[in-house]
Amino acid sequence: MSDKIVYSTEPEDFYYMNVNIPCQSACPADTNIPSYIRALYEKEYDRSYDINRHVNVFPGVLGRICSRPCEDKCRHGESELGDPVNICHIKRAASDFKGASPIPLKKGESTAKKVAVIGAGPAGLAAAGELALLGFSVTVYEALDNPGGMLRYGIPEFRLPRNILDGEVKDILSMGVELRTGVKIGTDIQVGELLSKYHAVLTTTGCYRAIELKVPGEDKEGVHSGLEFMMRVCSGEKPALGARVLVIGAGFTAFDCARTALRLGAKDVRICLRRTEQDLRVTKDEILETKKEGVKIESLLLSQEIVGNGKVEGVKFLRTRTGEAGPDGKQKIIEIPDSEFILKADSVIVATGQAPGPFEAPGEKDKNGVLTVDKETFLTSEKNLYAAGDYVTGPTTVIESIAMGRKAAHKIAFDLTGTDFVEKTVRMQETSITDRQRSWDFIPRQEMPALSPVVKRINPDNPEVETGFTKDQAHDESKRCYLCYLHYEIDMDKCIYCRYCIDNAPRDCIKLVDEVELNELGAITGFKETTSWKHVNAIIIDNSRCIRCGECVRVCPMDCISVTRVELIERQKHMIGLQK
Repeated sequence: MSDKIVYSTEPEDFYYMNVNIPCQSACPADTNIPSYIRALYEKEYDRSYDINRHVNVFPGVLGRICSRPCEDKCRHGESELGDPVNICHIKRAASDFKGASPIPLKKGESTAKKVAVIGAGPAGLAAAGELALLGFSVTVYEALDNPGGMLRYGIPEFRLPRNILDGEVKDILSMGVELRTGVKIGTDIQVGELLSKYHAVLTTTGCYRAIELKVPGEDKEGVHSGLEFMMRVCSGEKPALGARVLVIGAGFTAFDCARTALRLGAKDVRICLRRTEQDLRVTKDEILETKKEGVKIESLLLSQEIVGNGKVEGVKFLRTRTGEAGPDGKQKIIEIPDSEFILKADSVIVATGQAPGPFEAPGEKDKNGVLTVDKETFLTSEKNLYAAGDYVTGPTTVIESIAMGRKAAHKIAFDLTGTDFVEKTVRMQETSITDRQRSWDFIPRQEMPALSPVVKRINPDNPEVETGFTKDQAHDESKRCYLCYLHYEIDMDKCIYCRYCIDNAPRDCIKLVDEVELNELGAITGFKETTSWKHVNAIIIDNSRCIRCGECVRVCPMDCISVTRVELIERQKHMIGLQK
């Protein structure tokens, strides 16, 4: 086995990674998921945390509140293989069990260029940290009293303890990022003034304009927007809600509002959905814990009017049913005539979404006063003024905002210097056979422990509900990962066509092949299989179906199956030649 490492930027290798490491492909930040899971399995908690931090910036935060697109694509979750690996909570375990101080990140030489970032939310902080790492002088301007954006002012403490957020923000600032809080753009300082002081300005001001229901009665006393409600609570206020609360909406904010209402004393809290529970994008864990706490979910309701004499007394709904699926795959919602009814309420929280609001800055704007932004270059029409995050896309997820912030940082760095500081590359190194045991494939998914009984959650200390894996639980869950970054390949010059590998493979992943299908990039996209030995031109391991059990390697009498560790990584250009 050779220790030689090969780096590739060939299109066919990127294609291979996209198909064969589905969890990483699904992550907007391209987090090297198999690598950090393997590091945790080896009980290298600091290294596992560090692999995350390089690209997703907030491992401890995301280990609690990530939307987990990776788990939807996890190969272990395919129909005949069981449940996906609990990737998100393994990330949290790395954060929980790492040392007190993370491994210092290596900074590049100073570029003598200055960048201002407007907004200290996930996109802004990710961009600021990346620019500082690349050698830029960065100042972040934040209108609110503390950094974090919606991480601090939109997510309740029982889901995201503030000491976790504070610690990871501190790590970003420790890279030399200057933070100025309580500075309102357009009031305390103008964008034009920033453009004259800095070589570039990046605005990441997010979505702070609540979207209304646009039904009669929305202006009544007792109606709150989900955004305004959560910001008030997260700032220390305790709005009076009464006993009965209706939350209208279907996202994470709606669920946060409902659970928060319980903690403020409400007795009957209901989330009212236009569609069905099966259509929710909220994680299954979130739905389960919300129901455990006593929140009811009402489906297929269309808001008609908020009723009451000056103050909220209820909401008039129309019942609906699902119809045929439309072009987007979603079932159409059909109103049921004469099905109106009223749900009584003392307060109504409208959590139907947010949008970016007017922004005082030079440059072309749309009819709502929002800057027009090129989503590929992050540029506005004003020279050296960039925008990223939810301000550009509308509401997304935290991991998407982080990924976009870092991409914007790389674009700014290139525009200001003419240099690509970061290179995405496929790292390949020959390795040994996996030490995974076949029995590990049958370990049940480790679910996140939660504070129980539920009554313990509803108290003034606002304790974190999810209590975290033990080290043993995290280790057991890490065993379940197939380690899809291992590439198995048969050397046909050595193969004697004995079929031992095919007969011992627990899954149909080793093919007798007549022809290999290639795309325009030169990447393998399929095989023409054959059952006739006289037409067999190769025996090929289909890595898109392989579960990396290593049985083929163990039984091969000719030792003709190689294993290569392939990883999609980022390399800072100033570090190329130093990395191993």
